[in-house]
Amino acid sequence: MNVNAFGIDLGSSNIKIYNGNDDVYFMEKNMIAIEGRDTLFAYGDSAFDMYEKAPDNIQVSYPVVNGVIADIRNMNTLIRYFISDLSRGNIRPSDFYIAVPTDVTEVERRAFYDLVKDSNVKARRILIVEKAVADGLGMDIDVKTSQGVLVVDVGYDTTEVSLLSLGGIVLSRLIKVGGMKFDEAIKAAVRREYSLVIGSKTAEKLKIAMPDVEEMNRNAVVYGRDIVMGLPVEKEISTELVYESLQEHFGTIIDNIRQILERTPPELSADIYRNGIYLTGGGSLVGHLAENICAATGLNVNMDEEPIATVVKGLYTIMREPHFASLASQIENAK
Repeated sequence: MNVNAFGIDLGSSNIKIYNGNDDVYFMEKNMIAIEGRDTLFAYGDSAFDMYEKAPDNIQVSYPVVNGVIADIRNMNTLIRYFISDLSRGNIRPSDFYIAVPTDVTEVERRAFYDLVKDSNVKARRILIVEKAVADGLGMDIDVKTSQGVLVVDVGYDTTEVSLLSLGGIVLSRLIKVGGMKFDEAIKAAVRREYSLVIGSKTAEKLKIAMPDVEEMNRNAVVYGRDIVMGLPVEKEISTELVYESLQEHFGTIIDNIRQILERTPPELSADIYRNGIYLTGGGSLVGHLAENICAATGLNVNMDEEPIATVVKGLYTIMREPHFASLASQIENAK
């Protein structure tokens, strides 16, 4: 049964929108390209194709930074165009469910509500859902029971570590470590060891390809600019160097997981021991992260088949199943 509603997960790197009218979700890069002062040039994946390639008169940027809306005007434009595309140009009055990180200020939380309200998408109701709760539902966990559930969502800019029980968040911690930090670490290591400058997109591709490259027992091939000669070159990069460059950031994530575990009430600790940690988010796909967490905590690490989409799948569940409707709320005094 279709529902006249949209579920939105505003990631720093990707935007995921579930369209209840067509019962499908889509994902594109949360990126916009502006020509001159205010002319929309491209958005989504098309804008990402221009990233690190555009001339000075075209500014390509991410409107969401560290999990919060940094550029409300451009984010309004993106929401309006994405919803129009999904509605085939015929935007109808609909309900909107939007996932919000837990550890943000009330002003930042209200900005998510205002974003939809001011985007001219004919919103009937705008409901807020805790991102970690949506994550749990997206991994087929009944978060309304009294069991303790530890969810670690590794995103592009941030990692959110949350302890769930009875449909709410008992403990939560948001840290500014994620896929972007992984990319920066890889770029720095390649520059240091190979005197090679590579772009962020190349570092991201290298990071994603590591498990397959390692399985084939070969080095990765990348293209960049040689620092000494100043010329474009091709070089082979060892998987060991890539993984060594990520260890510091893996350690930061693990330290924060431990801090949450140390503060967890004993009865909920027993649940976590039995069920393990639930690891999700696009950054969770990085090779050896799950193994590092498992080795450091002694707990099983569970992963979803589509970790990048667990939040939007959780919003889908809330929109469609009355049992979970109470997990979505409207901001008090929102007019």
